[in-house]
Amino acid sequence: MNSDADQQHLAQADPAYAAGELARALRTALTHADPATRRRAEDRGRSWRSVLAGMAEGVLTIGSRTPVAGLPAWVTPEVLRGGFATGEPSASGPLTEYETEAARRAGVPRERQALFTYWLSADGLGRLYDLLDSGHYEVTVPEEAALLTVAWLARAGQPEAAAALVAELAPFAGRLRFTPRPATRPVPEADAVHRQTVADAGRTLARRRPSKAVETQREALTVWQPFGDALLAHWLETADDEGVVHVPERAAHLDWYVRAGDLLWRYRELARRHTHCTKHLDHKQNLAILRDGLDQAVTGRGPDPRQLGLLRHAVTSMVRRRGRPGSAPHTALRREQAAQAALPSHHALAQLVLRRLAGLEQSVGVADPAPLLVPVTEAEARETGLPVGAVIPAGVRRPVEGALSAAPETLVERGLVPSAEVLAELVPQLVAVTAAEAYPDGALRTLAVAHHRAFAGRRSLLLLGLQQQVRIEELPWVRAVAGQRAERGAGEPAAVALRRLGELAVQAFPGTILPNPLVRELAVLARQAELGAPLVEELANDLFAGAFGPKFLAAARVAAELLGGGSLYERYYGIDYAAVRNLAIVEAAEARTRPPGPRTSPGFGRLCVDRAEAFSAGSWSRSSGWSVAGNGKVIEQAQILTTHNLATLVHRVGIAPAPGWEDLARRSFVTVCRLTARVHGQAFPLATIKDAAYAWRQMVFQLSLCTARERARTLGWLSEEAARHPGRAGARLAPAVTGLRQVAEGGHADDGVGRLLLAWTTNGHWLQEEPRP
Repeated sequence: MNSDADQQHLAQADPAYAAGELARALRTALTHADPATRRRAEDRGRSWRSVLAGMAEGVLTIGSRTPVAGLPAWVTPEVLRGGFATGEPSASGPLTEYETEAARRAGVPRERQALFTYWLSADGLGRLYDLLDSGHYEVTVPEEAALLTVAWLARAGQPEAAAALVAELAPFAGRLRFTPRPATRPVPEADAVHRQTVADAGRTLARRRPSKAVETQREALTVWQPFGDALLAHWLETADDEGVVHVPERAAHLDWYVRAGDLLWRYRELARRHTHCTKHLDHKQNLAILRDGLDQAVTGRGPDPRQLGLLRHAVTSMVRRRGRPGSAPHTALRREQAAQAALPSHHALAQLVLRRLAGLEQSVGVADPAPLLVPVTEAEARETGLPVGAVIPAGVRRPVEGALSAAPETLVERGLVPSAEVLAELVPQLVAVTAAEAYPDGALRTLAVAHHRAFAGRRSLLLLGLQQQVRIEELPWVRAVAGQRAERGAGEPAAVALRRLGELAVQAFPGTILPNPLVRELAVLARQAELGAPLVEELANDLFAGAFGPKFLAAARVAAELLGGGSLYERYYGIDYAAVRNLAIVEAAEARTRPPGPRTSPGFGRLCVDRAEAFSAGSWSRSSGWSVAGNGKVIEQAQILTTHNLATLVHRVGIAPAPGWEDLARRSFVTVCRLTARVHGQAFPLATIKDAAYAWRQMVFQLSLCTARERARTLGWLSEEAARHPGRAGARLAPAVTGLRQVAEGGHADDGVGRLLLAWTTNGHWLQEEPRP
């Protein structure tokens, strides 16, 4: 149940966002050219209508971690853009094919309540035992792991725990599915991840259509140029000694006219069958002039003197450009063009690779794409008509290479993971294996892997106040086996994985803050490793209620331990880390006597507001009223004080990126320059400026961990690098570079010449001002 304070915040959840999304979906459904896009938009529109209806009827409480009336927090809700729950659980809906087949085999009615009862029978539990032992199942939503957990508990001699779990599931047995889909392969546990599956690569290739431009060119080379040569050769039969063509007398050259009629019939057939190339229809083109002249000669309508002149000019120009048909130059040219036209189309080669993929397991990645991308073999040439040795082009190779299954470091190195957000999509595959290592039993460990990956796909809810997203530990079937986790040695694999993934994220994307999905996965490892590593998410400016949870102050204290004592970071942002440490000690003591309720860090919240006011120079204060930009200023100060997880990863987790901190600082500055260059000419540049300021903050942190020599070398390089970028990036960033150098030399960043680079402002940002010449 929510507290009164929470209910007050929940009342602020505004249906206007949902109404706007509904309007956008309806507009797309009515106006988009693609039928599939229109159908998807119609589905979204129905979902948004259900959201608005549920909010109006009180069935939905948007902003609560239990948004659907009558459903506990552990039920996975169907969530739309913005964190709005639709009211439907993800595990509900019509029976799936495998549920229908299970009901048929069990001889029970095709309804979930009957299936639930069947699975608890001796025969049903036997089938669940078989799934547990084989690992041949796929958990797509967390609820599908519930009855397998019941079966494991029953077989492990824990009937009371199994019965308690069944009692908690039973009220929802008629609505939710609690069993997984059988699969042909066991749950993968290897240290490899993939961004796309074999099925994804196949769908991409299947969508590839023949290129109209390529097929038009192929038709021109193989159909219309040979026909044009035949027309030209036929007219050249009438040429005199000077090469001038004539219209022969019919009686004396009857054979010529018969063959001319055959050519005209051939033209009509070709035009009927080959419709890509339409150049032959243009009466100003040489082929059309030759054809029209022939038609007029055969029908006795000419050609008239003007048409005859055009005909003679066309013949002369064609011979001059390519030679007479049958001559050595003409034959060589046509041989070269025929070879070009014989090259297989990308569409045909895509179909070949699609056939190669068909024999693979579709639900996983590709361990080695190379055998799938070899040139056309002799056997394939006989089956498809493609030339032996034809090379698979880059556009066809890309989808297959994109399905590579390998260590995440390898995917980053090959450019298959272009951003920290994409890395966050892959990390659950590894975290699942690591988190499951705490279970000594093999069957339970496999189930935990499959369940974690499904839970990672649970979309975040829009939450107001200080509510937290549902954690995996809260799910009834996870709680039921919590006692099976090994107490000793379980933290070390999690610590190793946390260090590895933290290093990879910071090293691969040094100028990007960790995205929230990645933070949540790292937090799972941090809790298991018991490192005391507080990791914090980026808060939403439009939902910020003015309070921070205790972990923000804990993260700031870790930053104080690492950066306190006069580091470049502490001096640049004007932080008193000694005061932060003292605040953490005081609030820790107060927390022990605080009554139950939502836990906050009031001192940390006041500190962030005070700093936001101080950096606003009178343009904003806490009395200015609510605004997204005002919230952004306060949240940014929290990110500055905590370093947004960098200090925790370095000081508690122990990451040490291999390239070194100087390399990361330079790459972060390149990101700053690239983003700043985009500001030039942007109508609304504040989002770009925010990202640039975040990358700048990453760089300042990284410089703070450099040696004095490395730091001085990099500070001297900044202006040179900035000048390499377009959009006057160097001139725009000059005040920020000057301010940073002044701090490094013992001065202040913001003194009128140098400027402090922050992300959020409640008025115009100085970085968007056009720099002076």
